[in-house]
Amino acid sequence: MVTLSMPTRDYGLMRHMKKTVSRLNADIEIAYPKFTDILVAVRKMVRERPFDICEMPFTTYICAKEYGKKFTALPVFITRNFHHWAIFANRGSGIKTPKDFEGKTVGVVRGYTVTTGVWARGMLAEEYGVDLSKVRWAATDDEHVAEFKLPPNVDYEFMGRDIGDLFRSGEIVGAVGAVTDDIPGVGPLIPDAMEAGFAFYRKTGIYPVNHGIVVRDELLERYPSLAVDLFHALKESKEAYLANLDRMGELSAEDALTARLEQGLGGDPFPYGVEANRKGLEALTRYAFDQNITSRKYAVEELFAPGTLDLAG
Repeated sequence: MVTLSMPTRDYGLMRHMKKTVSRLNADIEIAYPKFTDILVAVRKMVRERPFDICEMPFTTYICAKEYGKKFTALPVFITRNFHHWAIFANRGSGIKTPKDFEGKTVGVVRGYTVTTGVWARGMLAEEYGVDLSKVRWAATDDEHVAEFKLPPNVDYEFMGRDIGDLFRSGEIVGAVGAVTDDIPGVGPLIPDAMEAGFAFYRKTGIYPVNHGIVVRDELLERYPSLAVDLFHALKESKEAYLANLDRMGELSAEDALTARLEQGLGGDPFPYGVEANRKGLEALTRYAFDQNITSRKYAVEELFAPGTLDLAG
């Protein structure tokens, strides 16, 4: 019997699995190391591979594939959202529409390859016609994938700086990512952002993926049933979470978002499997290429473990 490590946040989706699945199958037990900040585990996984299985932001994963990192994803996505909310502007600086970002400096919360930022820039380009190459993107942290080289219109001049301070000083007119400071004159650029996301979904079928699960390649080779067994355990855990969600009660922020996504989508807010997510995955691989994160557009089938392409959940 081998014990495999699997750090993830304690999402509702993971609760059933963490409580009930210590033994995945006859050969494998699962241990769940705890991290206050799961991104610490993500960075370790990308740079050192100390874990067997790990939660990972999906653009970080695509970028890691570009640099030959030896782990592969399952078609399971344990965080989801639309990202119109993650586009912020200082209206006092003359920004009235997304196109006004062209020729300006826009901050990036954390690294350039952060998945939320990639989706937000994709929305700016695809839905609002922004020429991303005409914007100076100022990242405030480095990338999980240390080998990544920034495109010409991205820099680290504001590395380590606080987005709120950059807005207050006037060094940036906008930002993509989670801006949590209450800054006079600064707010989401897209009105009624959640409804804008649902409208985008109804028009395109694209439902963004955020964090997924990756497994070290040598383990997938050594244990041929590992990927499929993990998929089914994660699917069962998701189903238990949704079945027990008290949609009428006092909801946590996580549960409230789940219920809102379920209502807006008219169905499962966490569909698992390649086909259920193909349009979103095609969009994200396209955005990664268009934003100079990868040197080519990856085919969806390249991204997932053998034996999982036809699974659904």
